[in-house]
Amino acid sequence: MASLMGSQWLKIRVFPDVSFRPHPFYKFNLSTRRRGFSISASAIPATSDELPRNKVQGEVRVRFAPSPTGNLHVGGARTALFNYLFARSKGGKFVLRIEDTDLERSTRKSEEAVLQDLSWLGLDWDEGPGVGGEFGPYRQSERNALYKQYVEKLLKSGNVYRCFCSNEELEQMKEIAKLKQLPPVYTGKWAAATEEEVQEELAKGTPYTYRFRVPKEGTLKINDLIRGEVSWSLDTLGDFVVLRSNGQPVYNFCVTVDDATMCISHVIRAEEHLPNTLRQALIYKALAFPMPYFAHVSLILAPDRSKLSKRHGATSVGQFREMGYLPQAMVNYLALLGWGDGTENEFFSIEQLVEKFTIERVNKSGAIFDSTKLSWMNGQHLRALPFDELTKILGERWKSAGILTESDGEFIKEAAELLKDGIDLVTDADQRLSNLLSYPLHSTLASAEGKSLVEDKLSEVAASLLSAHESGELHSVLEEGLAGWQKWVKGFGKSLKRKGKSLFMPLRVLLTGKLHGPDIGATVLLLHRAGTCGVVSPQAGFVTLDERFNMLRQVDWEALSKDPHQESAATVSH
Repeated sequence: MASLMGSQWLKIRVFPDVSFRPHPFYKFNLSTRRRGFSISASAIPATSDELPRNKVQGEVRVRFAPSPTGNLHVGGARTALFNYLFARSKGGKFVLRIEDTDLERSTRKSEEAVLQDLSWLGLDWDEGPGVGGEFGPYRQSERNALYKQYVEKLLKSGNVYRCFCSNEELEQMKEIAKLKQLPPVYTGKWAAATEEEVQEELAKGTPYTYRFRVPKEGTLKINDLIRGEVSWSLDTLGDFVVLRSNGQPVYNFCVTVDDATMCISHVIRAEEHLPNTLRQALIYKALAFPMPYFAHVSLILAPDRSKLSKRHGATSVGQFREMGYLPQAMVNYLALLGWGDGTENEFFSIEQLVEKFTIERVNKSGAIFDSTKLSWMNGQHLRALPFDELTKILGERWKSAGILTESDGEFIKEAAELLKDGIDLVTDADQRLSNLLSYPLHSTLASAEGKSLVEDKLSEVAASLLSAHESGELHSVLEEGLAGWQKWVKGFGKSLKRKGKSLFMPLRVLLTGKLHGPDIGATVLLLHRAGTCGVVSPQAGFVTLDERFNMLRQVDWEALSKDPHQESAATVSH
């Protein structure tokens, strides 16, 4: 340990003395015979309130350790979220560590994308890239000197040995094991080599790896905080490599050294890492590192219960951001994939999640990713925003989409108020506003549902409406606002002896060209404002009220009544 004294990023106080002790919150039962032993590592039972806050150096410390080899998958984002919520709920630290030892696939561009996605979700880290901390560096590629130091420590203790087997020899061992129907484990050829044999190969310059000496018999058990007791038989493992012949350490060794030297108290990760725990636990013991608590979270599954992948559609956080999802909605939905607070409530802010989150309520069964549910939840969060914020988001979206020439003003406020209930994604706003500005009268009248309206003397309602427009009466009414419209439409209905659906359905079709939509009064008033405020882009396909009435004048109702499908005979294209 003397060589660590000069390092500013690994404090000697982490491990006060070279006599490393098992963690006080784990029980170890060891029995050794002929390289065989059993380990039983189980946390002392405790409720969430009783879990100690000072397991290591006085605080809970968790980490999220992505590999920068691609975009941040929603599964990784949920793992990060659970670590974040656990740390914040316990007053602990959330550490971000970049596991970039895969030099061929790891890129800084991918790392930057992962960091951006985490920041967008609001999962700010206490230590890590861009923040620093006393236990760095926080990229594995910058920690090689530390890994090699601990490999040398294991070599001196006899827990690790040099292996000079060639790739051909290793392949032959696998083939023989396969023929004998045995696990493809290393046979231990160099495990019992003499010092003379080792020095002879070193003198020849033979490439070698460092292998961990695994006991040949026994079992290892851990008490997983989510899955309960998990055990492995050691005879299925074989001596495994911790340092490759090119000097690069392997994943399981790096992770163990990093978690121990960064004082990680709880390792919360995906269940696909559960098999790695066996190798890591052996390394913890060999180096006398304190064992952390382990909690393995279930996988996120597609609707067909297979592992969620690209073939099921969007799977990365960046894709969902580009599709118009809100970060608070993503956080809310991801938290509910395998966790709940025990109530029927499904709507949480991140502050509420921190307050309510406990690891005991994380379900060990797989969670189904439902994109429809996510969209619904996004809509809930969107409409829960302060109205000014919602208006700003929608206004900027409409302007960037080329529908409007301005991003704020009265028209935008009225449009946001009228259309918000039908918007689940920000990108939905484009279609909603474009739909409102359009006037598909011809196709509506020619539809099966439109036929019944035509047969209900729709032409009479159209004639009266045209008269109100030509006299200027309707224009004056719309200038008065909603109260003026409501008063006028009541009198208009009386004159036609119509009310309710028999009045408002014809008015909707004639004025909007559609059979369904938001409140007809607010819609017509918004169309009136759109024609006068000048914020609608010329490319938006907007049909003004005056243009709509011109189209109504040209409808051949008699021809339409005979055959509503003959649009060319009944209507004139605008």
